[in-house]
Amino acid sequence: MSIVQAILIALVYYLGRSPFLAGPVGYYTIYRPVIGGWVVGIILGDPLTGMAVGATINLMYIGFISAGGALPGDMCLAGILGTALAVSGGITTEAALALAVPIGLIGTIIWQGKMTVNSLFAHVADKAAEKGDPGTVWIGDVLLPQIFLFLLTAVPCFLAAYFGSQAVEGIIAVLGGKILSVLTSIGSMMPALGIALNLKAIYKGDAKIFFFVGFLLLVYFELSMIAIGLIGLVMAVIYMQIISRQKEEE
Repeated sequence: MSIVQAILIALVYYLGRSPFLAGPVGYYTIYRPVIGGWVVGIILGDPLTGMAVGATINLMYIGFISAGGALPGDMCLAGILGTALAVSGGITTEAALALAVPIGLIGTIIWQGKMTVNSLFAHVADKAAEKGDPGTVWIGDVLLPQIFLFLLTAVPCFLAAYFGSQAVEGIIAVLGGKILSVLTSIGSMMPALGIALNLKAIYKGDAKIFFFVGFLLLVYFELSMIAIGLIGLVMAVIYMQIISRQKEEE
C-alpha cells in the first residue's frame, strides 16, 4: 500500500466519523462497512473485493444500536480498516471479519475520547456566547472539535493502514494453518450473530407474521429482495390501516 492510498483511506474514515462534513449522508453511506469497504476497494484498485469484505463485516453490525452515547463497536473503523487490511494483505473474507472485531472494539476508545474532549470544547463556545461574541462560537463548536477528530481518527488510521498491511502479511505467515483456521471459523459465525441480534429486535408481537411471510416468499416463490420489500411495504400499510380503524371503532 502506498502512502497516498493510506492517506486517502484515513480521510475516508475521518469523513465517516465527521458529522460536520459528512453529516447524516456520511452516517448512512461511508460509515457503513459495505459502502466504506467499497470506497476503500476503489482506492486500492479492487472495488469488488472491497465491497464483498465490507458487506460481510456489515452483517456483523446489522443489529447495531447506539443508545445514550454508548458505542458497542466502531463499525466505520472495522469496515474501512478491516477491508484495507484484507485487500492489501490478501487474506480471506472470513479472516478479515475476525480481524474486524478487535478493530471495531479499538474504535470505541476513539469514540469515548472524542466525546470526553468535546465536552471541554463546549465550554469554550459557552464562554464566547456569554461574552456576546457569536463570531467566535464556531471555534469551540466546530473548529477545535474537527481538528481534534482529524488527529484522533485520520492519523491512527493512516498508520494502521500503511504499516498494518505489511504487519498482517507477516502475522499470517507466522500463524500458519491452525490459528488462521480458527480465525476463519470465528469470522464465519459473526454474520450469524449480527442477524440474530437483528431478529431479536424485530421478532416481537404482531411483527412475527411478516418475518414468516417474507421467508416463505423468498424460499418457495424465489422472489427478489426488492419484490419482497415492496410486498412487505404494502402489507405494512394495510396492517396500519386495519389497526387504525380498530382504534377508531373502540
